[in-house]
Amino acid sequence: MATRRIRTAEDGDTALDVLSSAPIDAIVCDVMMPRMDGFTMIGLLRQMGNMTPTLIITAQDSMADKKTGFQKGTDDYMVKPINVNEMVWRVEALLRRSRIGMQHRSRIGNTEFDADTLSMHTEQGKGNIAEIQLPLKEFQLLFKLASSPKRFFTRRQIMEDIWESDGSDTHTLGVHISRLRERFRNNPDFEIVTIRGLGYKAVQRERA
Repeated sequence: MATRRIRTAEDGDTALDVLSSAPIDAIVCDVMMPRMDGFTMIGLLRQMGNMTPTLIITAQDSMADKKTGFQKGTDDYMVKPINVNEMVWRVEALLRRSRIGMQHRSRIGNTEFDADTLSMHTEQGKGNIAEIQLPLKEFQLLFKLASSPKRFFTRRQIMEDIWESDGSDTHTLGVHISRLRERFRNNPDFEIVTIRGLGYKAVQRERA
């Protein structure tokens, strides 16, 4: 396993300096810091377009505090006292999702997904390639599933990643899944499968 270098900062101002001077894979921060609190720091990062995966660890455990953290742009939130092993698992999960999010292209069979143009290219036979444009949320949802074929994602994971929601309202997700299934019901390369009570996954079809 590759050794990771940890860089520390005693407050939000110093953290911003560190982030501007070196590439950082993930951020673990407190809320109560001198000079600039964690919520403010994360908000500034997101305004500047910095989407480094971020985990907040804090004693502030109210729903209002958690809501503020997620609205400011944190990716995960843990309340003290914490289990260190769980923290490590959560950071590893953030890094995995970040690597998937950085991918610009994905492929299942002969269908290619292009995140730069929000489009798909599907082989129609005899060398013909069809391009399909999708609405933003539909593409993001399908791209997430297609980037990890056979892996299932819970409804909560999808709602948090695509809609930045707490996952309590899954009606919107159901509507988008239905639209994608209808749109690609004849696609020979993949289908979206429901894992009852858990979530969804994309699987590659067996070609005749």
